[in-house]
Amino acid sequence: MAVAHQLFATPFIVDELRSAEGMAALREAVEAERAHDSEGVSISNIGGWHSNTDMLEWGGEAARALAFKAMEMADAHTMDRKSPDDSRFSWVPEMWANVSAAGNANQYHTHPGSFWSAVAYLDDGYNGDDDAKLGGELQLLDPRMPAIRMAAPDLLLRDGQGRAVGSEISIRPRTGMIVLFPSWLQHAVRPFHGSGTRISIAINLTAALKSPSA
Repeated sequence: MAVAHQLFATPFIVDELRSAEGMAALREAVEAERAHDSEGVSISNIGGWHSNTDMLEWGGEAARALAFKAMEMADAHTMDRKSPDDSRFSWVPEMWANVSAAGNANQYHTHPGSFWSAVAYLDDGYNGDDDAKLGGELQLLDPRMPAIRMAAPDLLLRDGQGRAVGSEISIRPRTGMIVLFPSWLQHAVRPFHGSGTRISIAINLTAALKSPSA
């Protein structure tokens, strides 16, 4: 009898920010930086405000605490195959903020050069409205599927329970959520139509060998 094995699962980790004071401090820092640099930068964002990537400098202690939270999550889901019990690697974080209003979105992209990427939501912008039509979902794209579906776009793979495996997954953000995923995973944000303002923090973690004395 044929046995189906599911290979090469992609980790996607969801956790919560548990410090209301920390979230408030982060929001205050983002608002101050936005007032200081109202134009920001344009990278993957379609509209909205994207800060520079120096948030670890201007975000204060709350930003450093958030980076540490992301690094703890990464440590829990990463193994050094040559030293499984005591990794030889540490993380070099990079951080920035995104502020989105109605109509804003982010196009599909990856974060080359990093190992893990994280997004923390200080405010989901929905103001408690559960209407799916408000959009703003985090989209994750299976990077294998474009190559497969070019030959037969109507075909889908089956999972271990015989169900169709989609090539795109939608995650509806919520205030206080933090997610972590491999930096090579293509991701985007669908157009957001909430009545509030969405504020999120993005983090890249680059692997670096620890110094011999560390």
